[in-house]
Amino acid sequence: MHVWMGECHVHAGIDPEDIRLKRAEHPGSEFLIHPECGCATSVVEAVSAGDVDPGGVQILSTEGMIKRPKISDNEEFIVATEVGILHRLRRENPTKRFFPANDHAVCAFMKVTTLPKVLSSLQRMEHRITVPEEIASRARLAIERMVSIGGQTPLSPVPEATVDPGE
Repeated sequence: MHVWMGECHVHAGIDPEDIRLKRAEHPGSEFLIHPECGCATSVVEAVSAGDVDPGGVQILSTEGMIKRPKISDNEEFIVATEVGILHRLRRENPTKRFFPANDHAVCAFMKVTTLPKVLSSLQRMEHRITVPEEIASRARLAIERMVSIGGQTPLSPVPEATVDPGE
């Protein structure tokens, strides 16, 4: 097996100093952190050492971050992942407040792909992506497992027609 020591440049850019500053600005806010963030390891260590109250820390998948505010009594959340998630969080939780852990955590690559562009590509059968069958079969297994696990959860409500914040 070849392990690629890659990382998401956006998540890697969210560091413990960002978290320290945001928590000082918004004491009492619940802290939602994506496990890929550069600060995740230090937060786990700080929780283990008793330096960070574990009650306010939630290390969650992207969809877990979306679901958490609905079930939390907290009104404010610091969100440590790509800032695009804030649009959906605010739309689905209009009475709650969300703060990015790092205001500059923007992924230009994610902003290039929008739903209208995906729809157009599928309608025209353009931009076909192919991979060798050996890689595809291994990837297919992982994707099928993810779908089988995640497929039990209903999707978030579909928003009314609005401008895509990624456009």
